Amino acid sequence: MHLWIVDSGLFVTDCRTRLPFRFGADTMTEAPLCLAMLEIETDEGTRVRGYASDLLVPKWFDKDPNKTPRQNSLDLLASAEAAALSFRSEPESTLFDSWWSVYRQRVESQPFGQGDQLVRAFGVALCERALMDAACRAAEVSFFGALKQDLFGFRPELLYPELDDWSLPSSLSEAPASRVRVRHTVGLNDALRQEELETPLDDGLPQALEQDIASYGLDTFKVKIGGGHELDLARLRSLAAFFDDTLDDYQITVDGNEQFDTLDDLLVLFDALGRDPHGQRLLERLLYIEQPLHRRATFEPKRNRAMAQVRDIAPVIIDEADCALDALPRALELGYRGISVKNCKGVFRALASRGLCETVHDAFQSAEDLTNLPVVALQQDLATVAALDLPHVERNGHHYFSGLQHLSERETHAALAAHPGLYTRYGSSARLAIEGGELKLHSLAQSGYGAVGDPDLPARRRGKDWGRE
Repeated sequence: MHLWIVDSGLFVTDCRTRLPFRFGADTMTEAPLCLAMLEIETDEGTRVRGYASDLLVPKWFDKDPNKTPRQNSLDLLASAEAAALSFRSEPESTLFDSWWSVYRQRVESQPFGQGDQLVRAFGVALCERALMDAACRAAEVSFFGALKQDLFGFRPELLYPELDDWSLPSSLSEAPASRVRVRHTVGLNDALRQEELETPLDDGLPQALEQDIASYGLDTFKVKIGGGHELDLARLRSLAAFFDDTLDDYQITVDGNEQFDTLDDLLVLFDALGRDPHGQRLLERLLYIEQPLHRRATFEPKRNRAMAQVRDIAPVIIDEADCALDALPRALELGYRGISVKNCKGVFRALASRGLCETVHDAFQSAEDLTNLPVVALQQDLATVAALDLPHVERNGHHYFSGLQHLSERETHAALAAHPGLYTRYGSSARLAIEGGELKLHSLAQSGYGAVGDPDLPARRRGKDWGRE
C-alpha cells in the first residue's frame, strides 16, 4: 500500500494519578495525555484517519534536572508537532519508506547518545503508530494481519544490514497471543501491606501490593530500585520477605532506572542481598535487570567490568540507553542480552530489534510500560506485545491512574462494548480487567492497530493551545 498524509492534529487531556508514582529520582503525580490524529489517502483513493496516544511523561525521555516537568512535556509535544510536519511533507510512498525518511531526519541525524534523541524519537513514534492505525483501517486488517502480509512495506535490512535474509512474517507465529501475563510495577514509594498505607483511598481499587495480588492474582513483578545502596538493600529484603510470606512462587525483574555508577555497585548490592535467605530466593526468581547505568555510561566498557558476574545472577537489558539504531548492537557487544519494547520508542525499531535478537544467542526483548493509559496507548501497546508473543508485560497505568475516568462517557461505553474481556465496569466508568494475573487480548485482533475505535476529539484540547496560556 502506498499512502500520503492529508491532515493531522494533536489533542491533549490533563491526567492526575490516584497514587504518586516514584521511579528513579522522580515522582509523578500528573501528566498530559497526547492523542495524535493523522489522516491518509491511499493509492486506491481511500481516505481514513488513524490515531495514536501517549502520556507526555516528564523525567524519563529527558532527565535534565534544570528542566521542569512541564518543560519536559512541552518538549515532547513539540517533538510530535515537528514529526507530524515532517510526515506531511513526505511524498506518496509505503508507510515504512515514509517513516524511514522522517526517522533519519529527526533522530539518526543527531550524534549518537547526545542531546534529545529519545525526545525526537517520541514524536516520530507517535505519528508512526497513527499511520499504522490508518493503514490497517484502510485495508480492514488487524495490526498482526498487517505485519503478516507486509502491509507497511517493512525493510529491516535498511536498519540492520545483517537482517537482509531475515523475514518478519516468517518470524511471527501463525496468530497473535490471545493473553499475556501482567508484570506489576512496584514503585519505590509503594506500600507492600495494607497497614503501611498512610493515606488509604476509598475508590474501590487496590492500593497496597498485597491488595493488588489478592484482586488480580498477580505473581510476576517489576521492582524499581535506585535510592542508594542501603535503601535499595532494605527495600529488596523487605520485598523478598513479603513475597515469601504472600506467594508460593513468583518472578520478578529489577529496574535500575539509570541510578548506578557501575555494574560493580549493582553486584555489591546483590551480594549483600544474597546473604539473606529471603534475598537469595528473590535472586533465584530474578528474570533480568533493566538499565542499571546512566544512558550515556551504558556503553563505557569500564562501567561494565562486572558484566560477567552480574550475568551469573541475571541478564542485563537496556531501556533509556536505546536512543538510536546503534544502541542495541553496541549493548550486545558489551554483554547486554536484550532490549525493552516500548511503543513510545518506535514500532519499526521494535520489529527490527526482534530480528537482531534472533541472530544473537540468548538475546531477547522485554515488554515494558511507560504508564500506558486506555484506550489508544494501552491497546496499541498490547497489540504489539501480542504480535511479538512476549510472555509478560509490565503494567502500571491501571494502578497509578483511575481506570478510564480520563475518557469521555462515549469512549468508555465504546471500549466496554468492543473489548468486554479487556475492561470491566468500575463505578460510572471502567477499569482494566486482570484475572488470574493475565489480560485477555482476543478483541484486539480487529480492524485497525489495537482496535481503538474513534476517540472523542471535541472532549480534548488542541495541542497548540495546551501549555501556551
